[in-house]
Amino acid sequence: MATDPPGRGVTLGRTERDPDESWNERRADVDVGEILEELGRYLEPDAEELSLPPAAFTSSALWEVERERVFGRSWVLVAHADELTETGAYVALSVAGEPVVVVRGEDGVLRGMSPVCRHRLMPVVEEGSGRTDVFTCPYHLWRYGLDGRLVGATYMKRNPAFDPSACRLPRFAVEEWHGFVFVNLDASAEPLGPHLRRIGEDLAHYRLPELTQVAGWTEEWHCNWKVAVENAHENYHVMGFHPETLHPTTPGGAETTVRADSPWADSMRVRYATPLEPGVLDLTEEERAHLYGFFVFPSGSLAASGDMVIWLSLVPTALDRTTVRGGILMPPAMIEGQDRDAVRKEAEAYAAVINGEDRRGLEAVQRGAASRFAERGHLSPKEPGVLLFYRSLARALLSEDADWPGPL
Repeated sequence: MATDPPGRGVTLGRTERDPDESWNERRADVDVGEILEELGRYLEPDAEELSLPPAAFTSSALWEVERERVFGRSWVLVAHADELTETGAYVALSVAGEPVVVVRGEDGVLRGMSPVCRHRLMPVVEEGSGRTDVFTCPYHLWRYGLDGRLVGATYMKRNPAFDPSACRLPRFAVEEWHGFVFVNLDASAEPLGPHLRRIGEDLAHYRLPELTQVAGWTEEWHCNWKVAVENAHENYHVMGFHPETLHPTTPGGAETTVRADSPWADSMRVRYATPLEPGVLDLTEEERAHLYGFFVFPSGSLAASGDMVIWLSLVPTALDRTTVRGGILMPPAMIEGQDRDAVRKEAEAYAAVINGEDRRGLEAVQRGAASRFAERGHLSPKEPGVLLFYRSLARALLSEDADWPGPL
């Protein structure tokens, strides 16, 4: 008998329930349809300002729906172009369990591909970054060019059914925007650039195409990707996670405003305790007075602060594992005459402190989400960006067609 895939056919109307029965009391019986029903309520005009159901961070069934409907057709920030300048430079990672490699071709074009060998399923490159002239499968030494075409297959000439010209690594969509590299597992995905127009306008004074990456990192956090992404959408947490590092300059109680720009993007502005005085970039009074955060659904973000722009991508590899990739960008004039290696080490050490504070806190949140006594909480007025993320998530998960779920 045919059955609907998880989450399809979900009714978004309220179901009849015992008003005295809490979400937690029903939790043992919660299925993905119930979680999606709760998510759908974020799209209602009078939606309650509540955190996600705890099961949203621990449900393996929801994770499978997310793999298909969110990460199977969304633009994921994977690198900065400075990591991929040379021919053959590549970044390889897992996007929701799907192996991905992005490489600079001999023609200068960036390409995204599945690195899984077309012979016996061995990835032709390990996760990480590097440079190569050809991708060679370590299993049986099949070789693929930088464009994904098969260029050599050992001992295959005697197989008349095998057509080497028809063998190539599957392609993904890739887009470079102001130096930031995005990949979409849907090769026919709608272009991302038009959706980021307002972000580009807001960041015009930061001269993104001219910035150079002075530091970068890749870490693994033991938490669900949504735990990390919702944290990135608010500054409220700095008083708890970052009391000595970030709270003095961007207080957790600071004035915070958000804006929804498109189905793919939103922004957040947080007022500094004291305006910054950039040394190179010609910023307006408003720009000097605020931290500007920009988010590309589902998991990419930029933070513009004085003479520095930080990018961060929170890419899930499993239900409770998130790869954190990021980097720090500065105007070239900021580092002229300086020891680049010393600048890199200092910047990465600073980032490691901030990331470590977030990682320890968010891994604890993940443990809390698994508690039998976990409940949804009321959101603070300092967390409007979290609601924007929840609405984007709801639209993506409740859309059953292959296209983005439509306008805001």
